[in-house]
Amino acid sequence: MKKKYDIIVIGGGPAGLAAAISAYDKGAKSVLILEREDCLGGILNQCIHNGFGLNRFKESLSGPEYAFRFIDELKTRNIEVMLQTTVLSMREDKTITAINSKEGVFSLKAKAIILAMGCRERSRGALNIAGSRPAGIYSAGTAQKFVNVKGFLPGKKVVILGSGDIGLIMARRMTLEGAKVQAVLEIMPYSSGLKRNIVQCLDDFDIPLYLSHTITKIEGDKHVTGVVVSKVDQNRQPIPNTEIHFDCDTVLFSVGLIPENELSKSANIPLSPNTRGAIVYQTRETLVNGFFACGNVLQVHDLVDFVSEEAFLAGAYAGEYIKKANKGRDAVDVKNGKNVAYVVPQKIDKNIDGNVKLFFRPTKMLKDCTITVKCGDEILVKKNKKIVAPGEMETLILTKEKTDKIVYEIEVLVEGDI
Repeated sequence: MKKKYDIIVIGGGPAGLAAAISAYDKGAKSVLILEREDCLGGILNQCIHNGFGLNRFKESLSGPEYAFRFIDELKTRNIEVMLQTTVLSMREDKTITAINSKEGVFSLKAKAIILAMGCRERSRGALNIAGSRPAGIYSAGTAQKFVNVKGFLPGKKVVILGSGDIGLIMARRMTLEGAKVQAVLEIMPYSSGLKRNIVQCLDDFDIPLYLSHTITKIEGDKHVTGVVVSKVDQNRQPIPNTEIHFDCDTVLFSVGLIPENELSKSANIPLSPNTRGAIVYQTRETLVNGFFACGNVLQVHDLVDFVSEEAFLAGAYAGEYIKKANKGRDAVDVKNGKNVAYVVPQKIDKNIDGNVKLFFRPTKMLKDCTITVKCGDEILVKKNKKIVAPGEMETLILTKEKTDKIVYEIEVLVEGDI
């Protein structure tokens, strides 16, 4: 085993695979992927539904098929992979400490590191739902792995809290396996999932979606026997006398994803309070030189094609980073303005050639919208859109001509009708 590499990629999911391929193609001579599972592909391995790759491959692929497209590309390049390897820590000098059963605890050094650790699901404990702790409560992703990988059906009468895409997809999956999905509940007045998933996973199977509702009590001693559901007001507080009871033996939580950034903290990489991912330039380099971030560890994406697009960008710039001397920064901040939850990248380096693609999410559903990028009173980009919603990421392109005009921070804002 070598001890020094040009680039080390942490994570062998869709982001890690794409980033490693891109970095190698940009001239990195030694690239290593560290993956804690026993195979590459990440979360895609348990996503057996189709709909992946429509943008990139112009085909509707399952998750494993999408992953294998990149794994096949990886095999044509001299990229090393270490499976069943857990990274314990990183340092700012780009030293990684990891562990596996073959080497024990060991250290590696890189010229650049690409963070592609993905994200994790928010748990029931973060929601403070009253009730005991009986069996039958799962995150939607855990249930997905049980059904699609392990071949176990968690239950027969199901209630799902949260209308995120994984929850919507599991509503359909559990139904196809013979379970009865009693309801999907969403505390917000709008779904947090893609519109196509609402149609294909709920409407097509007559599964009811209760907006502005949440679980206020879980019943059961050793195993879940039912839940109490209440309507919530505009402050997301339960409204008295609106309770509905559902008998069930399984509760699935699909209440959001959190970028997996414990390792980033160990290298003192500054994180955004809005995305919980690293603060990055358009190159996806973080504020610690030589560390790049991409995919769901940076921002939670709707589509895996967006993950791959971002990872190819990060890999390409990481490949250039190890070959070029630092030219210095001429950076401006990108701020989230009215009705915008966050924008990535958070900084634009004007010394970097090329267009800049801004990713952002609105804070609420709006109709007949105007999306604007401004520098002071000057409008850099403006476009109209019929509807925007927090469940769907939005993008805008800033051309190099526009970025050259920026003299101080810019702001992205959305205005429209509620």
